[in-house]
Amino acid sequence: MSFSPRTIDWGVLSPLRLRARELAHGLYAGSHRSTRRGAGVEFGGFREYTVGDDLRWLDRRSLLLYDRTIVRQFETETDRNVFLLVDATASMRYRGSRALASKYAYASALAAGVSKVALNAADPVALSLLGPPSNQAHLLPRSGRLQFERIVTMLESFEPDADALSEGQLFTREIEHVARTARRGAMSLLFSDFFDVTDEQLRVLAMLTGSRRSLVAIRVLDPDEVDFPFSNAQRFVSLEGDHIVEAQAESVRNSYLQLFQASEDRLKRELERFGARYVSLKTNEAPATALLRVVRGDSPR
Repeated sequence: MSFSPRTIDWGVLSPLRLRARELAHGLYAGSHRSTRRGAGVEFGGFREYTVGDDLRWLDRRSLLLYDRTIVRQFETETDRNVFLLVDATASMRYRGSRALASKYAYASALAAGVSKVALNAADPVALSLLGPPSNQAHLLPRSGRLQFERIVTMLESFEPDADALSEGQLFTREIEHVARTARRGAMSLLFSDFFDVTDEQLRVLAMLTGSRRSLVAIRVLDPDEVDFPFSNAQRFVSLEGDHIVEAQAESVRNSYLQLFQASEDRLKRELERFGARYVSLKTNEAPATALLRVVRGDSPR
């Protein structure tokens, strides 16, 4: 569901464009091999023209003979496709009192920051949202300044309100799409809270690795979900599904923390088993520090 960006709980992260540029400043993902779109040394095929493409690579023959705006593509060894996947399901709306922003807003700021870093390095960047209708959920890999604007606009334009528990394909649909389209050497970064991840969904995530492709799984959690600070009688209402639990917080804290740690260990173990890199973040962590961990793989201090 599209809606006014002003209704998003961005916390201290707004405005997103300025925050993403600030986070990206001084960061660089490092040298790597991939396929640059634009001027290069090897012809890489054709695709439909989109606003912002360099008119030098417009195929005039197609325009004159078929009235189609097609651009030529070329490949070099200087960059690679980066696929950003952001969980936009309802559980990502949560924001506790200690968080800088909701999980979705925090993930969006980091994803926008990563896109700025990658685009500064001339890497084509794509975006997929897990939750919205498929015809509105993704941007194809593109490079250039306008792609950053497209990414930020899409992140700001959707409310995380889809229910992945009742619609099981929401989590896997866009992941499968990226797995089919990501070329050799591509990097995928998935931002999600990873609650209730099934074995089937983990199998789909494994599709994003192999053929020299890499996956970074970034778990974005509210501090409340990590240390369960509640006290006295509480009524817990799930953001997805229709679960309601009434309990004395002190009596269920230990059980909750044990189950949470078990799920964290399982998720990390399974992701690393097929070669993914796992990063766990809390939404009260300084965004600049979090982005550094995502981009460079640094551990928390």
